[in-house]
Amino acid sequence: MIKDKDSITGSFHFVYIVTLIVGTIIQFSDESEFAVDMSNMNLTHVPEDLPPKTKILDMSQNNISELHLSDMSYLSGLKILRISHNRIWWLDFSIFKFNQDLEYLDLSYNQLRNMSCHLIRSLKHLDLSFNDFHVLPICKEFGNLTQLQFLGLSATKLRQLDLLPIAHLHLSYILLDLQGYYAKESEKGSLQILDTKTLHLVFHPNQLFSVQANMLVNNLGCLQLTNIKLNNDNCQVLIQFLSELTRGPTLLNFTLQHVKTTWKCLVRIFKFLWPKPVQYLNIYNLTIVESINKEYIHYPKTALKALKIEHVKNEVFLFSQTALYTIFSEMNIMMLTISDTPFIHMLCPPPSNTFKFLNFTQNVFTDSVFQSCSHLVRLETLILRKNKLKDLYKVGLMTKHMTSLEILDVSVNSLEYDRYDGNCTWVGSIVVLNLSSNILTDSVFRCLPPKVKVLDLHDNRIRSIPKPIMKLEDLQELNVASNSLAHFPDCGTFNRLSVLIIDSNSISNPSADFLQSCHNIRSISAGNNPFQCTCELREFVQSLGQVASKVVEGWPDSYKCDSPENYKGTLLKDFHVSPLSCNTTLLLVTIGVAVLVFTVTVTALCIYFDLPWYLRMVFQWTQTRRRARNTPLEELQRTIQFHAFISYSEHDSAWVKNELVPCLEKEELRICLHERNFIPGKSIVENIINCIEKSYKSIFVLSPNFVQSEWCHYELYFAHHNLFHEGSNNLILILLEPIPQNCIPSKYHKLRALMTQRTYLEWPKEKSKHGLFWANIRAAFNMKLTLIAENNNAEAS
Repeated sequence: MIKDKDSITGSFHFVYIVTLIVGTIIQFSDESEFAVDMSNMNLTHVPEDLPPKTKILDMSQNNISELHLSDMSYLSGLKILRISHNRIWWLDFSIFKFNQDLEYLDLSYNQLRNMSCHLIRSLKHLDLSFNDFHVLPICKEFGNLTQLQFLGLSATKLRQLDLLPIAHLHLSYILLDLQGYYAKESEKGSLQILDTKTLHLVFHPNQLFSVQANMLVNNLGCLQLTNIKLNNDNCQVLIQFLSELTRGPTLLNFTLQHVKTTWKCLVRIFKFLWPKPVQYLNIYNLTIVESINKEYIHYPKTALKALKIEHVKNEVFLFSQTALYTIFSEMNIMMLTISDTPFIHMLCPPPSNTFKFLNFTQNVFTDSVFQSCSHLVRLETLILRKNKLKDLYKVGLMTKHMTSLEILDVSVNSLEYDRYDGNCTWVGSIVVLNLSSNILTDSVFRCLPPKVKVLDLHDNRIRSIPKPIMKLEDLQELNVASNSLAHFPDCGTFNRLSVLIIDSNSISNPSADFLQSCHNIRSISAGNNPFQCTCELREFVQSLGQVASKVVEGWPDSYKCDSPENYKGTLLKDFHVSPLSCNTTLLLVTIGVAVLVFTVTVTALCIYFDLPWYLRMVFQWTQTRRRARNTPLEELQRTIQFHAFISYSEHDSAWVKNELVPCLEKEELRICLHERNFIPGKSIVENIINCIEKSYKSIFVLSPNFVQSEWCHYELYFAHHNLFHEGSNNLILILLEPIPQNCIPSKYHKLRALMTQRTYLEWPKEKSKHGLFWANIRAAFNMKLTLIAENNNAEAS
């Protein structure tokens, strides 16, 4: 029973709860100490440790049976108190005397039978419904609640003057629980409610409607009845009950909820309400029982604009379809909604029909509905979502005679289009078309209304938008989300497109040209696509960044990288890649410039630090050491008396005697000089040959002076001859001063050849380089060489 009551009142309370307390909740939601939720905690009494600054307190769904002054006295700032669904049986309102700011008090779904009247004047919402009161719990103090907007009450008996104390109040909503109402057939209750905008009456869900009471209400704008159980016998009881309530000219909205009735009684209710001033009739959770037979009804001129019937359960299995559908198709109203019902068809209405709005959501309609129906010429909106439609071609054909149709919704069906001729028939007036949640493919673009402005194709099976399609020149909004599109559409096809929704597709590398070519775009939503964060995406991200944030919906949170793996989950706004890695030409130019700069820099440093000279000297030292190690020691020791013979010009003798000789002899090398070791009596040529043959190495100090010396040339000639004769590498050239090639006489071809073919050591002018120079000289000698004594050699000769 409690669960049923919750569903009854929850929806109707919502609007009033929001209007009364939303401001307070917003004001205090930032500080948790102001809102305390202790609902559904199996409490048996109010906790003693509540924060004194509590503004909102929810203790519903507990087992509290009593409230005391001490429970509430220290909560002086309390504004909202929900204590519904407990076991409170007695209430003394004086316990709230220290809660002068209390505005919202919900005591519904308790066991209240009695209460004292010491009400708080600040109350705006007071709910005492679904309790055990015998009569309406209204006392004279209720008249002081001048701010009261919502009042919920319970009673098993109605008395005419019960509500007299609040006759002067202008209430917005009265909820009256009459589930326990009982009156003898001879007794007829009466209640003067006087003034309220909305009256909601709740009856017993399992009993036939039997309330016989006169209710007089002034300024009633909305009447709601819940739990109406009727048969053919008591149908008149309900009609009589409604006679007074529906008499006033202000009643515009009438709602029946949880209705179980026969078909005959339902038609009688229609007949009764049709001439009334009611403009909007709503029936929710309707169950039809017993039988459905043909009922005759002539609809008179009516103020009724709209009939809405939602969630119909038909317990009659054998009946005439025509008898059922005729009642609805012949209604002379503008708006008809029949949703969530087992209806499989709807008849074409007569030519005199006034339908402008038809909503048949969640029925079982097939492609045959309204085929060849030419009478819906005033229809502007048709909703057939959640049905059994399958052929898009037939849907278009259905609209052929609906010349005023502007909005068509056939979403959530099983629509397909597999024709290739593109020969579809649509009424030309359609501007809004919803084809979402079907099984349409790319071919759908060959079968669309030509003047459509808003097109919804989301959640289909579209892989691409074909280029050669019909021109949709008026299309302004396109929704193709949740398909399999890999690219943005071409704005050349939709040149007026201003809104594009293309979320959740297969777009990995979108082109930046779309945003540049679609000048009318004012809103684009392209999030939740598998973006591939590579160079190709860079321009698209840049173009998005140039567009105003209000144009790109969901930016930046819905735009993330899907690949490569190292970027997965990265927001596109945080994806950055170097321009060099994306532009091959720029990359090659940059590398070329870098190599050129590096080469120039290295060359300049080499020149500045004379690096080539160092390299040549190191190479020479290495080569000399290698040759020295490869020459057998026995071969060297056979006739060698000197480590080196030095050939030089007399003009360079100072350098030889002061630099070269001292440095070599310091290393215990025996040096052969012509002025010191030539044997008197022998010819100069013989001495030169003898010294060269008896020396391990021949050192030639080259300079311009050397070139001018005839004897130096002889020495060089014999040394070179010995080099080829014995196949050794005993020649060391030292370039003391540079020798221009044009200064060497042509007859000195040996010298030219040697300087061209062999590596020479260049004497550096800088002292910092002398160490490396002497190291190369020393490397040319085998220091373990044992020389033959000079006198022994002389005797042998």
